[in-house]
Amino acid sequence: MDFTELYRHSSSLVTFSPGAHFILTAVQDRVIVRRADTFQITRTWLVDSSPSPTHAALLTNKTDSKQKSHPNPPTSQPDSWITHVGWSCDSEYILAACAKRGAVHLLKLRDEDWYGRIDSGAEGLAKAEWAPDGRTILCFSDWGLRVSLWSISTGVATYIQFPIHPDRGYAFRSDGRYFVLAERHKSKDTLGVYDATQAYKLVRHFSLPTTSVASLALSPTGNHVAVWEGPLEYKLHVLSLAGDLQTTFSPLPDPGFGIRTVAWHPNGMFLAVGGWDDKVHILDSISWSDVATLEMSTRLSASINFTSLKAVWREPAKWIETTEGRGFLSCNWIVDDRLQGPQVLGTIRADPTKPNPKSGVVQMDWNLTGSLLLVRFESIPNAVFLFDFPSSREKFMPKLRTVLLHSQPVLHARWNPTRKGSLVLCCGIQSIYIWSDEWQGESGEDEEMAECIGVPAKKFETRDISWAPDGKGLILFGKDQFCCAFEVNEEEG
Repeated sequence: MDFTELYRHSSSLVTFSPGAHFILTAVQDRVIVRRADTFQITRTWLVDSSPSPTHAALLTNKTDSKQKSHPNPPTSQPDSWITHVGWSCDSEYILAACAKRGAVHLLKLRDEDWYGRIDSGAEGLAKAEWAPDGRTILCFSDWGLRVSLWSISTGVATYIQFPIHPDRGYAFRSDGRYFVLAERHKSKDTLGVYDATQAYKLVRHFSLPTTSVASLALSPTGNHVAVWEGPLEYKLHVLSLAGDLQTTFSPLPDPGFGIRTVAWHPNGMFLAVGGWDDKVHILDSISWSDVATLEMSTRLSASINFTSLKAVWREPAKWIETTEGRGFLSCNWIVDDRLQGPQVLGTIRADPTKPNPKSGVVQMDWNLTGSLLLVRFESIPNAVFLFDFPSSREKFMPKLRTVLLHSQPVLHARWNPTRKGSLVLCCGIQSIYIWSDEWQGESGEDEEMAECIGVPAKKFETRDISWAPDGKGLILFGKDQFCCAFEVNEEEG
């Protein structure tokens, strides 16, 4: 794997273009576009840091008070820095939003002189992003007042009032046709379904059975939407887009705390529900019943608990010091047919008397085909569990397949977007970790492998990772710098 040089970024605002030909970066109030093959700068813009007229009036009093208390105010103005960036689906347009200034700047990749701007009013700006059509921009206001959908083709905006959550209370159907939004009207949770092809015309609007909806998840087929309650109540509801309630799920006899994360299977056949109780419940989309329960285990034993457990991979001790952060090293494979004695995992004891106790499912993601489910439990922060799901021709009995153990808590784990058996992880140190079940062994069959890969840079800690859309490259995020890593073709290398 080849690594690039280090480059600056602000707030981890770095992303590949949809075609993986360019890399977009924001550095304070500057937008930079580089070629992904040579990393040469293609375009650069310095966005207008002036606030909108409404924000300018609101900021006048604040600025005057700061100047009185600080006779020599600092020249740096973080309020004018870019907070959100994004590509349109065809890589033609770029948005760069300054939320604290209430402005969204629109740029065109192949026309450096083309420029557009959206100014929010007194309602403010919390978030801005592209819709799937690449010609509409969603602008969420502060305090849940409304979401504005601006068309850059017509210059006309559509307004929807009272969205509940700007970060997790909406979704587009996979084909981009419908936009679903959790709203709150007259102190009641509701769901709005809007036709994105008809200027977001309202199609359905119905009440939800929740008292305080925490989030929603739209099925990959677009037929059903799952909504669930806040952290105090473990209750999930599945509805059709017509508003018909399909099921209400709450584990018995003691549901415990609420739901933390929900993930639909890629084909929509199953729904995985993870809560604060260190359990994952699998619901099927035919009967909507709990067909399997995956539990966290701190004691791994192939002969007792997990007969399908193929491997437990452990990170070598002090390997970064040994390799000086360069090259790669295979993880220790401590399972071969059966475990050499039980493996006991260290846990963090949760304190239920404090808010957000260290327990429950902190991450849950399916791979590309849905044959593997990745689960991370907050009480075992150094471990990643991979559960094997059988195909439709096999008996349905998901079991633990692989456990990845690390010396530091795992911060992020990402599946490759184009390959079913490729995973990358980071732990906040000078390295990344790769797991794959596509390695061809001496027998010619696919085998598992896990590797530690050092980042050849001084004082760089990988705090987050992101795949390129084609699955051939990675962005590694540090505190204020980033680099990219690309696979090396063995025939060329």
